[in-house]
Amino acid sequence: MDTSKAEVLSGRLLSPLGNRWAHVQAVAAQGQKVALALPEADRETLVVACWLHDIGYAPDAKTTGFHPLDGARYLAEMGCDERIVSLVAYHSGAVYEAEERGLASALAGFAVPSDPVLLDALTYSDMTTGPAGQPMTFEGRIAEILSRYGPDDLVHRAITRSQFSLGDAVTRTEARLAVRVLEPR
Repeated sequence: MDTSKAEVLSGRLLSPLGNRWAHVQAVAAQGQKVALALPEADRETLVVACWLHDIGYAPDAKTTGFHPLDGARYLAEMGCDERIVSLVAYHSGAVYEAEERGLASALAGFAVPSDPVLLDALTYSDMTTGPAGQPMTFEGRIAEILSRYGPDDLVHRAITRSQFSLGDAVTRTEARLAVRVLEPR
């Protein structure tokens, strides 16, 4: 699937969801910027994954209520490229929430992304974009998520457990972006 098809699919499924669609559009725009720090062969893969990362929220895709898993299943059934499917399945610390939901074995049915740099870049794009598409710092995004879910909620627990690994992904991506800016053109 190429970028334009991913954008159309995402728009068709997510545009009725208001802020979710605004978030996805902004994540894709962030991914376009981050892609410049990646090898050319990986740039489109990142942007496609950004467009599709939240597809599991769409009513047509929702089966378990866990959007990374639902999105990965939906895309796999469509015959989408395995790299994209795995990025959607594992984006933004999904493994932690899968454990909280009792869905770790279902998530393990999908391959872990073979390129951690791409997963870092997708996580960075998602974790520096707010729920209505606004730019946010990583710390602000974590605080925003935790404020939406009470301490007893499984999302709160998963984000609390995953915040250090998510922060590491953001830091690694920022370092890659800094190197890209310093490179001669």
